[in-house]
Amino acid sequence: MSKEDSEREPNWKSDFPIESKRGTHVSRREFAKFLGLLSGAFALSNGFIVIKAVAFPAEKMEGEHFVVNANEVAIGEMFQFEIHGDKHIPYILIHLEENEWRAFEQKCTHLTCAVRYEKEVNQIQCPCHNGWFSADTGAVLQGPPPRPLPQLDVVLRDGKIYVREQREDQNV
Repeated sequence: MSKEDSEREPNWKSDFPIESKRGTHVSRREFAKFLGLLSGAFALSNGFIVIKAVAFPAEKMEGEHFVVNANEVAIGEMFQFEIHGDKHIPYILIHLEENEWRAFEQKCTHLTCAVRYEKEVNQIQCPCHNGWFSADTGAVLQGPPPRPLPQLDVVLRDGKIYVREQREDQNV
């Protein structure tokens, strides 16, 4: 380098002579190392989720829970409610016909979008991906949901609506 060029060049460039091509280049080895670390992190996080699910299973609902007075929900209407426990789980209560009630978890089994009852077709719709469930059983009728909606037993006593965990012998 000539004396005139070195006088024009900033001091830091002479101290750190790194070409810009070399400074931004990522070698295959560095890229593979990054992918390996990222894959390992994903594997560990998935392992943690599995261990948590096995070691700490979700608690079953115990007893009956009051929801609403029966005269407050008209026939063909839906009522939203939550059961408070270790988690707040949203549910819907549907008044199908006289003395005929159904309660389902309000989260779609596909991507947990909120479902709603459509009384014109007597079905439960997930508006996110056009999934449809039976209002009678919670079974999947159409769309991407892989499983039926979780259902609760509905108990009508003294004009009040209560829900409880569905008994095993009643599962569809």
